[in-house]
Amino acid sequence: MEITQTAYGTWSGGRFMHFGETLSEDRFLGCIKTAYEAGIRTFVTSDVYGNGKADTLLGQALAGIDRSTYALVGMIGHDFYDGERKGSQGYPRFTDPELRGPDGYDEFVQRATKLSLERCGTDHFDLLMLHNPDEHGYTSEAVWNAMVRAKETGLTRELGMAPGPANGFTLDLLAFFEKFGGIIDWTMLILNPLEPWPSNLLLPACEKHGIKVLTRVVDYGGVFHDDLSPDHVFKPGDHRTYRPDGWVGHGMEKANRMRPIAEKYNLSLIEFACIWNLSQAPVECVVPTFIQEAGASARLIEDKIREFGKMPDVRLAPEEVDAVRQIGDNTGCMTLKGASQRHTTSERCDEWPMKPELLELAQREGLGVDW
Repeated sequence: MEITQTAYGTWSGGRFMHFGETLSEDRFLGCIKTAYEAGIRTFVTSDVYGNGKADTLLGQALAGIDRSTYALVGMIGHDFYDGERKGSQGYPRFTDPELRGPDGYDEFVQRATKLSLERCGTDHFDLLMLHNPDEHGYTSEAVWNAMVRAKETGLTRELGMAPGPANGFTLDLLAFFEKFGGIIDWTMLILNPLEPWPSNLLLPACEKHGIKVLTRVVDYGGVFHDDLSPDHVFKPGDHRTYRPDGWVGHGMEKANRMRPIAEKYNLSLIEFACIWNLSQAPVECVVPTFIQEAGASARLIEDKIREFGKMPDVRLAPEEVDAVRQIGDNTGCMTLKGASQRHTTSERCDEWPMKPELLELAQREGLGVDW
């Protein structure tokens, strides 16, 4: 089955990425089933979530359902098999020189993909993505030869790149598209009406190279689910506590300025955020985070999933897309990951020194050199 315009990610529900209340295992499984029953036909998982547990639960939830009726997106790249967790940085990428050299990439990709598929209860992914790569993942031919062989051996129908976990990697992706754009079919980007930048800089390049875009964080930390208050208190450990103070109220104020466009099309705010993304070529799939917020007045996560599953197939006019982008303009609001002039050495797996050829690329693309 082809990737559909709506997708459900196993990071939802708080068990593997800590947003809101942590769902019980039974309720977590029930949410996946609710998504399918609501009409959502694409499911996204990563092998590193719970060291394979998310894969296993997804496989349990979809067991007995005709495999031809849903698309499955898998992500690999973190080595929790042979590597050791490095605190807040998580597990090393499989390309870490301390774990293996390029001659070992193919063996790892084959092994990790097959084990993930086994946990998911299937023999192939519809899309296999490289998850949160280090600099080698953007530049190494050995990495992408290994990914191509996963496709050639029938483990996946399509290939993709999923940068992260934070935002950025803009110049790295532009260079990656130029070098490997003929190999991949999809990329995953963070995009929503309150975070148009920096992914808006990449959409023209994706279109140029024929790369389809799957967008995550469409809900902007839950603001577009429309059940947060400006004074909402997040539980300790909630993934959203890293955001600056006042971000909810500031986001709600901007979202309310966008609300008339949503009402024009009879859309809820989460539907509006998704449609705004999908109104921009080449975005073809949206996958929000579904969150059970704390408090008696919070909407049920199951109701949010059902609402998303009924999302109408409409598109905003180009001038409306631009108007929303201007309201939500967040240019320069965060420190970007990837290549940066802040660094002279690579001390983290998601940050590395800038290269002259990337600045030359930025100039050719009209993006300036202040990176």
